Amino acid sequence: MSKMERIVRYTAEELEEKRRHGESKTDWDRVDAMTEEELEASIDYEEEGQFDWDNVYVGPPLAKKQLTIRFDEDVIAWFRAQGPGYQTRMNQVLRGYVEAQREKKSS
Repeated sequence: MSKMERIVRYTAEELEEKRRHGESKTDWDRVDAMTEEELEASIDYEEEGQFDWDNVYVGPPLAKKQLTIRFDEDVIAWFRAQGPGYQTRMNQVLRGYVEAQREKKSS
């Protein structure tokens, strides 16, 4: 499995250690020397998109519960075709629906 197919998590200390050993492909001296305006100007928003702070969750991950559920075959096939992590994406779609319904009721 290539690195592009999996998510790897590092602590801040592990990242700093990698940086000290030169394992980063980023020119940190150039980045550190940039002003906030230069950093903003360097972001390709067309490619990256704007970050949506409305959907940020701060805190420990919510608990998961195992459940047997049946979905239509074509729905499963579509999510699986998107690649690894399809069950997580299915959960995100359901969460988006739940949150939209909550907002609708509170309005």
